Amino acid sequence: MSVGDVIKIRFESIAKSGDAVGRFDGKTVFAEGGAPDEIAICRITEDKKTWLRAELLEIIESSPVRTEPPCAFYGKCGGCNLQHINYDAQLDVKISILKESFFRAGAVSESYTISIPEPKIFSSPPWEYRNRMQFHCLRQKAKGNNYSFGLKGKKSGEVVIINDCPIAVPDIRKALNSSSFRVPPEKDRFTVFAKDGIFLNEGGDERGKIKILDKEIIIDSGVFFQSNCIMLEKLVPQLREIAMKADRNLPMADLYCGVGTFAFFLADLFPSVILAEENKIAVGIAGENLRNYKTEFFALRDTEWQRVLLHKKASYGFAVIDPPRAGLSSGAATALSKNGPDVLAYVSCDAASLARDSKILVNSGYKLNQLMFFDFYPQTAHIESLAVFIR
Repeated sequence: MSVGDVIKIRFESIAKSGDAVGRFDGKTVFAEGGAPDEIAICRITEDKKTWLRAELLEIIESSPVRTEPPCAFYGKCGGCNLQHINYDAQLDVKISILKESFFRAGAVSESYTISIPEPKIFSSPPWEYRNRMQFHCLRQKAKGNNYSFGLKGKKSGEVVIINDCPIAVPDIRKALNSSSFRVPPEKDRFTVFAKDGIFLNEGGDERGKIKILDKEIIIDSGVFFQSNCIMLEKLVPQLREIAMKADRNLPMADLYCGVGTFAFFLADLFPSVILAEENKIAVGIAGENLRNYKTEFFALRDTEWQRVLLHKKASYGFAVIDPPRAGLSSGAATALSKNGPDVLAYVSCDAASLARDSKILVNSGYKLNQLMFFDFYPQTAHIESLAVFIR
């Protein structure tokens, strides 16, 4: 067996990459575009010691969960990778990936076990959900100020020119169709945000107020904000319910706070709020959003938390953390393990880093009390979850 060989395989599941997974000749096989319970003919493109990568050539027996992707750019654009699987099955796939991540991290094994609560599922509209998107601009110098807009393709460095995106909210779809974005003169990559008739665009009107639940919050198109506001409006009440059970005589902490989104909805429950975020622009906006509350702001990397924010116990009654995909730094994980509050809400955008950090936190005396899956990104294998830890 070698690269170029053609094999017949049954796919069993979906990997966190979105590839279909099967077994052949004792090796795990990964193939883009396959679906669970599907028999296919594939060509081997990569042959490693324990796994193979293969190209899907022909479907012999179609999966019962396979569906026709509605996007004309699916398979070319690098954004979506699950459009060929129906939405209910996508939810099942992601829950399996979330659970499997704990096994792969060694958080669940014969020698070490975290009790994993059955994840509670919060689904999203499968289409026209995405409020925030980043586009690439190709400048056509020979034609004056004409531009083409696109997304990164599956091939490294490639930009796929698009004129529509069915996961984008209608206002972004309209702008794509009419090429009406305002492009920053110094950038070839820019971010837009649209909600309820408000359109923010790097290079144009960048900052504005949007309504989440019953409150108006200030955001900036160039600074991180959740990309699916419908799901954010499902996440916030869950966080509030968790915070209500914490010691509300002590301050709360919002770590990796961004523009202060979570503190903005929770600050009224606590006497004061500590917010930390390394992006100074985001910290400034958070200050505007939390101006009516007693707050302290720290423009700090999480490697500095142990020295400045988490150097003693019982400082906070509750904390919400929303780290980047890499999860907690080793210093932040150690600091929270030693001096974190009795109730800790961990908003995760990567199942693997969540599982790794969960093992550290549980090993230091926390219990994984709740696990929730919020489908912020339908049609992709991206997993957003909320883990609640209590001492």
